[in-house]
Amino acid sequence: MKSSNWSKQELVAYILLYIANIDLKESNSERDFIMSKVDRATFQNIHDEFDADNDYQSITKIVEAVKLHNLHTNSDELFADIKLMAFADGDFNQIEQSVYNYLKKLLNK
Repeated sequence: MKSSNWSKQELVAYILLYIANIDLKESNSERDFIMSKVDRATFQNIHDEFDADNDYQSITKIVEAVKLHNLHTNSDELFADIKLMAFADGDFNQIEQSVYNYLKKLLNK
């Protein structure tokens, strides 16, 4: 699936999966948090796509989809969810902080 075909819910799921997997492990609490934001079918479809993508493809898809959904102007809610996702496993580690700041810079252009 191309990011240009994603719904806003699919975009949110993809971004949250990206954050959840940035430390190379996806915890049950992180998965539960994502499932609280999107339905099971969306989660599974996007998870399958995410698993097939490399880091470059993930960032490219996120940037394209954010532009498409015009989230640059209304990203406060998205970043609140991203920060909650980073804390879902009880730890907002250095890698997650760096990626959070990078995404914030990248997506607020």
